[in-house]
Amino acid sequence: MISVYKLKPKFQQLLTPVLLFLHKNKITANQITFGSILLSVIIGVLFWNAGISKWFFLSLPIGLLLRMALNALDGMMARKFNQTSKLGEVLNEVGDIISDVIIFFPLLKFQPESLYLIVICIILSVINEFAGLMGKVVGKERRYDGPMGKSDRALILGLYGLLMFSGVSISSVSEYIFGTVNILLVISTYIRLKKSLNEA
Repeated sequence: MISVYKLKPKFQQLLTPVLLFLHKNKITANQITFGSILLSVIIGVLFWNAGISKWFFLSLPIGLLLRMALNALDGMMARKFNQTSKLGEVLNEVGDIISDVIIFFPLLKFQPESLYLIVICIILSVINEFAGLMGKVVGKERRYDGPMGKSDRALILGLYGLLMFSGVSISSVSEYIFGTVNILLVISTYIRLKKSLNEA
């Protein structure tokens, strides 16, 4: 299925100079993971307070791009410089789930007409990541399949932030948007579980 995640190899190539710079300055994979979690909290706080200033909506496209870079860098750092650890794996997985909840939560404030769909979206996002983890438990590897994986959700939120910053309201179509996102999340979760079981 189509997914932003398939662009990850090219994205990692672009980040290689940054990776080498961080390693040279003694930055570890776990420190990068902590930085990603902290950044997610900052994004969530700015997003929640975007009613004060529309400029805070830019925390979504900019912040989520930085978060994606950090998420790629921590894995690259761990693999390339032998920094893999159980603690790092736990931080990465739990951090991603907590970060998603924090960043999606302000949508309840700005799109109240789709409140129930957004709550379902947050729940399905958590289930989707859990399904990805199951690939490592019952299959051979952690699954990141789309069509609505973490990277895809970040793209949707980034676009949402740009629209809100530009003064474009999606209130009249938000139910269709989040309804579609939820359907894609269900499909993504099904694909992850199916592929994990096929590998078992």
